[in-house]
Amino acid sequence: RICVITLAEAHPLLQNGKTITSINYQISANCSRLQNKVSGKSKRGAQFLTELAPLCRISSSDGEEYTIYSCIRGRLIEVNENILSNPAILQEKPSTEGYIAVVLPKFEESKSITQGLLTRKEYEEVLLKRLNSSS
Repeated sequence: RICVITLAEAHPLLQNGKTITSINYQISANCSRLQNKVSGKSKRGAQFLTELAPLCRISSSDGEEYTIYSCIRGRLIEVNENILSNPAILQEKPSTEGYIAVVLPKFEESKSITQGLLTRKEYEEVLLKRLNSSS
């Protein structure tokens, strides 16, 4: 029922040999995802995220900055602080150690969220269409 937020294989940061220079969980002057303190079974204190809530900003060596969004509604359970000191693991192991955050959707919403996700095959078809339309 938990959702692990990672970079998609097709994300520009994982293409074109870019180097990540920094990751920042400070979203605004008053909001840092690093200040998220969760306790207890009911996950008290967790920041609530909407689909459009920014999780972090990632800067690359070519000057580009990417804002990574939650994409789902739920409570922010954990952010991966390991990527702050070792940003390369975001690119080397994006679907395991290089995750960005863990989000817990509301129980009632978790089924509709998972039903709305693409299968691996559907995702690859979307990428193929995107590739064909840009060339």
